[in-house]
Amino acid sequence: MSKTDINRIGLVCEGGGQRIVHTAGILDFFLENNLLFPYVIGVSAGASNSLSYVSRQVGRNRTVDIDFAKDRRYSSIGNFLRDGSVFGMEFLFDEIPNHLVPFDYETYFKSSSEHVIGATNCKTGKTEYFYKKNITRDSLMDITIASCSLPFMGKIKRINGKNYLDGGISDPIPIRKAIEDGYENNVVLLTQNYDYKKKPFKNFNLLKKFFKGYEGIEDIMRNRHEIYNATLDYLKELEEDGKVFIFRPQDLLQVGRTTKDTKKLERLYNQGYSIAKEKIDILMKWINEG
Repeated sequence: MSKTDINRIGLVCEGGGQRIVHTAGILDFFLENNLLFPYVIGVSAGASNSLSYVSRQVGRNRTVDIDFAKDRRYSSIGNFLRDGSVFGMEFLFDEIPNHLVPFDYETYFKSSSEHVIGATNCKTGKTEYFYKKNITRDSLMDITIASCSLPFMGKIKRINGKNYLDGGISDPIPIRKAIEDGYENNVVLLTQNYDYKKKPFKNFNLLKKFFKGYEGIEDIMRNRHEIYNATLDYLKELEEDGKVFIFRPQDLLQVGRTTKDTKKLERLYNQGYSIAKEKIDILMKWINEG
């Protein structure tokens, strides 16, 4: 396809822990077919996976999220006891990108695609968005860590004097931000089934213990299910109006946020790849006629 066909379309990536391998399969198919969106926004695992899409590294997410899944340095209780995070952030965002599965920083920063990463400000409970055009090589992985730092499973990340947690808390599917940034039509990659609805958070005693003094996090966690479900309703309206093209898992295949079973992860990755392949003609028609 020509650049002029796609230069008004955004790409929105939800998080979801290890469910993100479904998105990884879709993104690899997009790269293999030179489907390059000019604007990419992601939160949590959607932010980390979209890094390799913007750097044009086919298969990198598959290697990181599947081949390393059983490595204790990737995720383990030992990580949590030692560092306060189930996921080994130093391993994931230093050892892997800088040594084991090198991240192509040069291509990423030279890419014509804008990349936006959302993280939640612990004080305000609001999402702050970091744009590639304003990010440096030295700060990129720290910002991504902030976007991926799950409450109760990770620790607060401090950047430029501010404390951050997972971007998916405050803006789980950043479709409104994409529209605000000028992209009225968007491809949206979800990591939950069609009929999924988020349930209210119930353990407020744990919330107060972990985040005492961070009223913003307490408030957003209380309302998180309402924000998520309202966003799903909004996406449904946009889909009916032809403004979004949505990909979502047909079957999560027993893959959860911290799944280590590489066979299950491989199947979900393949499902995402296959769905993208099956829908490519419909997607191209939507892009060119929308």
